[in-house]
Amino acid sequence: MDQITAFFGFLTGYILPYVIILSLLVFVHEMGHYLAGRWSGIRILAFSVGFGPELVGYTDKHGTRWKISAIPLGGYVRFFGDADAASRPGGELEGLSPAEREQTLAGARLWKRAITVAAGPIANFVLAIVIFAAIFGAYGKPVADPVVAEVKAESAAEAAGVRPGDLLISLDGSKVETFDDVVRYITMRPEIPVVVTVKRGENLLDLEMVPRRTVTTDRFGNKMEVGQIGIVTNKDSGNFRIEPLSPLQAVGEGFRQTWHIVTGTVDYIGNMFAGRMNADQLGGPVRVVQASGQMATLGVLALLNLAAVLSVSLGLLNLMPVPVLDGGHLVLYALEALRGKPVGAAAQEIAFRIGLAMILSLMVFATWNDISRLIG
Repeated sequence: MDQITAFFGFLTGYILPYVIILSLLVFVHEMGHYLAGRWSGIRILAFSVGFGPELVGYTDKHGTRWKISAIPLGGYVRFFGDADAASRPGGELEGLSPAEREQTLAGARLWKRAITVAAGPIANFVLAIVIFAAIFGAYGKPVADPVVAEVKAESAAEAAGVRPGDLLISLDGSKVETFDDVVRYITMRPEIPVVVTVKRGENLLDLEMVPRRTVTTDRFGNKMEVGQIGIVTNKDSGNFRIEPLSPLQAVGEGFRQTWHIVTGTVDYIGNMFAGRMNADQLGGPVRVVQASGQMATLGVLALLNLAAVLSVSLGLLNLMPVPVLDGGHLVLYALEALRGKPVGAAAQEIAFRIGLAMILSLMVFATWNDISRLIG
């Protein structure tokens, strides 16, 4: 009985939040493709949330089969003339009339193809902005001034001469307004020299320091490598407060939050290739399931925040220049624009095979990281 209870607890506590979040993100992503494709006059055969066998679905008056499929690890829009869900052109294009070819993705004008393909990731970014804007509009923006309350012993900040009471003005010349700005910037720069401008009394001082690569642990025991300089603020020094935002300000903050995630992801990838951060922080489906369950225990707000972060991640992943993904299609379209003619079918086929191998390898690596993290 205890095992059955635990199993249902796992389903409702972890699997259900994961399925809900991923289904939302996939639906929005594919809806971007669908709406842009319909606007471009491209015929759409299927809209699926999930892969594999169809669980439930219906066919609308335009001939599109809307369905939910058995494997909740993604989804697809299949256009008329596609060979598969990755939108590879099918061989049957040769037998189509000019009017029918214009209704295929491969036969549409180049700019229409580019818009249709780019609309998926763009929809994910828009979703993230909307979620963040709704959160900021409803709850306001938590703010702490970038004032140092404590300098940790033997830290980079102490070595550079930072003192309690210093007001941080800029980092590498970029102005900071809140303590979160400082944390966000320093976190992604382990072992990279940073010039911190502080105001001490009436004087401005430029202090150079090197954030130290540090392993931190969150409330759920998840470990993460970050850069730290060893400064702390508190509610007295930082003047902790919640600033209410107008709808327009909330949207602006949603844009900024989304942009921070984009730049943070790019910084992490750069640090990973430079050897300043380990690749074991890359997560796959198992980690998303785990994170979904953990955020669900903190409430709807935390789950929505996770959905926004994952939406940005999904948009960025699909913009990778890998032929199976949207970014790969856009690269092929760019080459077509430069060459004045499409990339040859044989070259596209080779590119798709290489892209598929890359994606499968990445998924295996990320899943291995997930499993190693769980058993480690």
